[in-house]
Amino acid sequence: MFRATKNAGSGVTIVRNIAGRFASRVDDAARLWLPRPAPTARELSAIRTVAASALIAFPVAPLALSAVLPLSLALPVGAGLVGALSLVGGLAAVGLAGRPAAAVAPAAPPVAPAAPTYDLFAGLVTLHDLRGSVTAVHGRDAAGFLAWMRDPAGRGFIEQIHVSDRIAFLRAIDAVRLGAAGETVEVRLERGSMTEGGAQLLHIRCELAGIVEDGVLNGILVQSRDISAEVALKADAASKAEAAESANEAKSRFLAAVSHELRTPLNAILGFSDILSGEYFGRLENDRQREYVALINQSGAHLLSVVNTMLDMSKIEAGRYELIAEPFVVADAVSACEAMLGLQAEAKGVKLTSRILRGVGEIHADRRAVQQILINLVGNAIKFTDAGGIVTIDAEVCGADLRLTVSDTGIGIPAEKLAHLGQAFMQVENEYTRAYEGTGLGLALVKGLVALHGGGFDISSRVREGTAIRISLPLDGSGIRDVDQVDETAGVAEFPPRLKSHDPRPTEAALTSPSVATANRRFGSEKGGAADGEAYAKTA
Repeated sequence: MFRATKNAGSGVTIVRNIAGRFASRVDDAARLWLPRPAPTARELSAIRTVAASALIAFPVAPLALSAVLPLSLALPVGAGLVGALSLVGGLAAVGLAGRPAAAVAPAAPPVAPAAPTYDLFAGLVTLHDLRGSVTAVHGRDAAGFLAWMRDPAGRGFIEQIHVSDRIAFLRAIDAVRLGAAGETVEVRLERGSMTEGGAQLLHIRCELAGIVEDGVLNGILVQSRDISAEVALKADAASKAEAAESANEAKSRFLAAVSHELRTPLNAILGFSDILSGEYFGRLENDRQREYVALINQSGAHLLSVVNTMLDMSKIEAGRYELIAEPFVVADAVSACEAMLGLQAEAKGVKLTSRILRGVGEIHADRRAVQQILINLVGNAIKFTDAGGIVTIDAEVCGADLRLTVSDTGIGIPAEKLAHLGQAFMQVENEYTRAYEGTGLGLALVKGLVALHGGGFDISSRVREGTAIRISLPLDGSGIRDVDQVDETAGVAEFPPRLKSHDPRPTEAALTSPSVATANRRFGSEKGGAADGEAYAKTA
């Protein structure tokens, strides 16, 4: 019963909307057809009656004539007869209607004389009854709206809202009628076909509020403001954001592709330079040749380390860096880092030490990633510490996290530059750091790997006193992101394809070879260290 009543009410509303639109179109045509600029209400009513009668007579007259005439004659004769009678009836109706004293202006809506305050409101202010029909028009900018709008009185305002936005507007009207304090809805108004220039649709924001007198809702106030500029700005911002995301993705894929292409020739350069420096197929003639071969090997190793770092960064940014979590001893990772960078620290005159506090045992994490974190942090500390300085690696357990601290007595970093550290290709420019090589990717890679583990990153520094970088990683690996979920949401094939990382265990003798130092940084290494629960300090 209720559903039938509701459907009947919806049908009445649809018929009423169609009738209102038909009357509005007839009025527009009458204003263009009549020679006088302001047709009266009686004239408009007469023309509406003639138009409605003609609309009904057009299909009925040919059908009636087809009973006495052939169908080929009934259709044109009936249509011509109805057209002639409609024209004569329209002229007669306008003539008989006469002209009252008060003419109806084409764009002058009814205005409530007792509401001067509404004329001070910004935009277009319309007063609606409980069914949504406009009863009065006010607003500081009403003249600008009415210059191109059709008469908004009655259902005119709703009829000029874009058909796909009307439901939202009517829902807002219904919400206020049911007791809501206020509603806000953004709709589009259709500009009249007679308007030259400008956009076909105008974006407006309508703010609705109920007009309550003596506790009874008597009407609804709608304040409409033009937001076309705001909508255009949002669309432009969204377009630029999409372009930036596309450019960033293209950059990451370019770096990944270039890195893969560079690794193959670099491996050949490193391998053959190792063979030449080892003099496996004959001795070199002089020391200068040996020096050049060593320089080729060192340059290739440095370039390979840069390529590996760029590849890791592009994979992290694209969400394609795969973590292989496994339990391993923290002391072994620290000892391996000391073994790989001890010679570099000794050559520069820097003392490299480590302190593993009691209680530090195993951690469930990606061994290669943790090794890379330590190598990058310790390598940076050695690079920016002058001869006679000290670089220290500390490991301790803080609650459910492992805290690794790499501190040095180097040049330090100004306080205003700390916030920029960790950004890709970012280096602190001052009179000290200009003398040091590097791409500015080391700390960015560290922050990315720590974030993948769900850990924390903190840095403190003082100029000419030193720097301390602290990272924390969950001991149980609970913060590691699920790469499989990322791959499922991507829904596209990877290019370049992901490289499956292996974890070969280099021998202790191989760790001292400069040609494989970078490879150790990539794949990790293992070296015995202190037993669980034993605190020790080791100096390289």
